[in-house]
Amino acid sequence: MERERRILQRIVAVAAILPVLAGLYGVLFGIDGLGGGTPVNVSADSHFRYLSGLLTGIGILFLTCVPGIETKTTLFRFLTLVVVLGGLARLLGLYLTGVPSLTMLAALAVELGVAPLLCLWQTRVSGLARDTTKDAAKDAAIDARTER
Repeated sequence: MERERRILQRIVAVAAILPVLAGLYGVLFGIDGLGGGTPVNVSADSHFRYLSGLLTGIGILFLTCVPGIETKTTLFRFLTLVVVLGGLARLLGLYLTGVPSLTMLAALAVELGVAPLLCLWQTRVSGLARDTTKDAAKDAAIDARTER
């Protein structure tokens, strides 16, 4: 169980760095950072930077789940819900406006595929940790009774 927990922690840490970096890039460079070379609407740029700040925050919150990941199920599920909702919005945009860049399609795969799978894995590790704790408590109780 401990080995699986450490592997999950490492993968979540690496995965959480992606939205932090992407979000910071969006905050610093705005919508112009995507390229395209067309004049940018100031309001659209402002909204893009705001959403990039939210993306940074989501990544940071996922990073806070890494230590003691087996105890962070509620926060992990909430963050996954936020990411999936964003992915569903991106999927709707794909339907309404067409296929975006490969980078955006990769983000969609992370939002609707990787994030839910990591959430399921975190739930598994949490359950294993809970079972291990219960077993240890039972063993301790049995040991205490046999010592009498």
